Amino acid sequence: MAVKRTPFIAGNWKMNLDHLQSIAFVQKLAWSLADAKHDYADAEVAVFPPFTDLRSVQTLIAADSLPLAYGAQDLSAHDSGAYTGEVSGAFLAALDCAYVIIGHSERRTYHHETDAIVNAKVLAAQRHGLVPVVCVGETAEDLERFGASAVPVAQLRTALEGVDGAKGLVVAYEPVWAIGSGQAATPEQAEKVAAALREVIAEVLGDDVAQATRILYGGSVKAANIASFLREPNVDGALVGGASLDIDEFSSIARFKKHVGA
Repeated sequence: MAVKRTPFIAGNWKMNLDHLQSIAFVQKLAWSLADAKHDYADAEVAVFPPFTDLRSVQTLIAADSLPLAYGAQDLSAHDSGAYTGEVSGAFLAALDCAYVIIGHSERRTYHHETDAIVNAKVLAAQRHGLVPVVCVGETAEDLERFGASAVPVAQLRTALEGVDGAKGLVVAYEPVWAIGSGQAATPEQAEKVAAALREVIAEVLGDDVAQATRILYGGSVKAANIASFLREPNVDGALVGGASLDIDEFSSIARFKKHVGA
């Protein structure tokens, strides 16, 4: 029997908002969801601020008992040592981060992160009790050359080497050709890739882990299209970029059931 998976709406702020702005933003987001009588049982909502904001976000969420999760946008493959500018998973765990994004397309593109580096970071996250949000996706050139799902499937297979499925996992499919373009993949395209990714998880980590793992879609997600993605059986949420910086838009995405008519 398939496991019921709680939808996950994740807001990746990228390099936006300082620690003071983050406090105001999280307060407004919580108020917006509460004012709209958002049922937090419908979805888990999480924010992923820059490293410098994490302590402020932690303090606010803990002090006000806000029903929001949070995580980091990256971590080091190393636990400690002479790695100037890197941030250890141990530091993130000390800030009570629940999640960490790994292998985002911008890290792969601008910082030349390979599938092997992504795998090392996934293992580092698990060593410190963090749930990795593993990003996979293809460029327009990849799509034309290899076809749908080939590149994301290969990326995920390498990322999962040596991973303990019992420690938790989230996978985000982000077609690079859709990110920031305003033109999202179709729900049918996202479903096809998500189903293929779930098959990989089943092969590597077993059916139980595959059924429990949430697979997100990321790429020009907005309130106007979120419901269409979440109607698909293998799409369990969204990794939201630019729209996560707009309180009204992100709140509306989190209230996806209003758009489903369910």
